[in-house]
Amino acid sequence: MRDQLRKYAELAVKVGVNLQPGQHLVIGYGIRQVLPEHVEFARMLTEVGYEAGAKFVHVDWGDEWWVRETILRGDLETFKSRARHQVEWVQRLADEGAVYLALPATDPDLFAGIDPKQVTAFLNAQAEIFRPFNDKRTNDEYAWSLMSAPTQAWADKVFPELPPEHRLDALWNDILICSRADGPDPVGAWREHLENLKKRAQWLTDLRIHRLHYRAPGTNLTVELPETHYWAAASNQTPQGVAFVANIPTEEVYTVPLREGVEGTVSSTMPLNHNGSLIEGIRLRFEKGKIVEATADRGENALRHIVETDEGSRYLGEISLVPVDSPIFQRGRLFYNTLFDENASCHLAIGNAYPLIEGGHDLDRAAWRAAGLNQSLVHVDFMVGSDQMDIDAETRSGETVPIFRSGRWAESV
Repeated sequence: MRDQLRKYAELAVKVGVNLQPGQHLVIGYGIRQVLPEHVEFARMLTEVGYEAGAKFVHVDWGDEWWVRETILRGDLETFKSRARHQVEWVQRLADEGAVYLALPATDPDLFAGIDPKQVTAFLNAQAEIFRPFNDKRTNDEYAWSLMSAPTQAWADKVFPELPPEHRLDALWNDILICSRADGPDPVGAWREHLENLKKRAQWLTDLRIHRLHYRAPGTNLTVELPETHYWAAASNQTPQGVAFVANIPTEEVYTVPLREGVEGTVSSTMPLNHNGSLIEGIRLRFEKGKIVEATADRGENALRHIVETDEGSRYLGEISLVPVDSPIFQRGRLFYNTLFDENASCHLAIGNAYPLIEGGHDLDRAAWRAAGLNQSLVHVDFMVGSDQMDIDAETRSGETVPIFRSGRWAESV
């Protein structure tokens, strides 16, 4: 296993953030600090980072229990002050050309028993302070990547049927499989995977889609796209022309919806674990892009907190297409971790957009609304795809093109 984890670490550094000689490598930042259970893997990343020519490897250690207890008992103003010091440091490093790697692996039940309103107050306060830094991340002004490593609490949630001593290895095994990092050459496998996703994204861009029509049990949704939109997949690029992969794993091609161009109803097909709350059976109804009804079979209060975060949290910021051929879907389990679960299924994101329109990365935030782009403190993905999902595209020339049939691509590329 150790040799395979070393290859996984190389994938993170060479493909994920694509570290260039002389750059700072930051492992963990903000709320995504490195957990104590990740010591061995963080050491591997440090070693690989220096071998790749890092000027300095920063590991920002944190503790989930501290986060829970601070939200439950701590002073919010002191928490904000601490966040201001954190963002000053990470922004200084970004200005020096740093790259950022995070290992999200939160205990799915971390905030159980805490009022979601209290959790939201703390996490949104930090998000507001980190907003300028995260806006630059959204604009790909520096290289960043999210990948993961297991913790016992996370493994216990995913594999309750296994003896406790086997759960961590089982989750490591699934992470490597889902991340296409279980073979002899993960870096080579990813280069091939990225090329396939880019071809699919280019096919969709070339169609010049006006709107998409989603149909499935509980879903009848139309999504209009900005006229100059384009589809992206996996590999992003900094202003210096350095390619990086923001999410490992990733199986999606994605774009931005027109802020006020969403109509109809949509139902989730997988539970959403958000800030320690499990939300199941999400049903949303849209009028002129706005969520006008939001219900859930479980966790409706937590869903309401998401939707009511700010004005932009009542609109969508991303649409993403993922076929049921995805290795994550094929594992047949919920990972209680959005990085994995969103790559099992087509999904939509409530909240902040990615500026995937011509010239979008150069737009001042004040011009986003006029361009049809949504802004919000939150960006929350929820899964809507299944083997019963059909999607058609209406192109700007008036042609109807099948995109998905029974959860799979309708055409090969």
